[in-house]
Amino acid sequence: MSGINSSTALWYASRATGVVALLLLTAVLLLGLLVTRQGRLPGLPRFAVTGLHRNLSLIAVVFVALHVVTAVADSYVNIPLTAAIVPLTSPYERLWLSLGAVSLDIMIAVIVTSLLRRHLGRRLWRGVHLLAYVSWPVAWLHSIFSSPDMRHGALFLLALASAVLVVVAVGWRLAAAARDLPRAERVGHLMATMHHPMSAMHHRAETQHRAEMQHRAPERTTRP
Repeated sequence: MSGINSSTALWYASRATGVVALLLLTAVLLLGLLVTRQGRLPGLPRFAVTGLHRNLSLIAVVFVALHVVTAVADSYVNIPLTAAIVPLTSPYERLWLSLGAVSLDIMIAVIVTSLLRRHLGRRLWRGVHLLAYVSWPVAWLHSIFSSPDMRHGALFLLALASAVLVVVAVGWRLAAAARDLPRAERVGHLMATMHHPMSAMHHRAETQHRAEMQHRAPERTTRP
């Protein structure tokens, strides 16, 4: 870090905050993938998991904001502020910076819908928040291809390890969902099996009772 001076400080700050932001976003995504349906992690109560997820998300947002500000303020390359939000408006690394803008737009949408959750339908809120899972691979591609430093050495290994952890977590979550699905189907089949025989027995008993009543009715009318 001996090369840091007044002209390169913003460049180093932009790279450093970008790396930390990627690691924090990875932690947030892993936490979201590994929690159970009850919102718990082994050894942690639900409120602790919720608080940890919220705090990590807020810290990640702070570092993303610092990354954007330092990148725009750095005079080494020309990155307008609009390029941080509007894709394909940066003259520098247009495609890869556009991926960063898309990722940031998704984060903003998640934050805004969280603040307006009481005024939104559950389906809309959930749909927007599912986009957070799309935000991570977009941010990962932005990090790798917009910065040459991320494509070799320790930073590349760090980014690669983050990707491997996310892939493993996604695989684990899908496997857990596959295990739960047959179990749910078995319960539904059992409930249907219990319901239909009881309905059939009830229907047969009611039919038999009506037939007996109709058979007795003529006998009552023929008696003196």
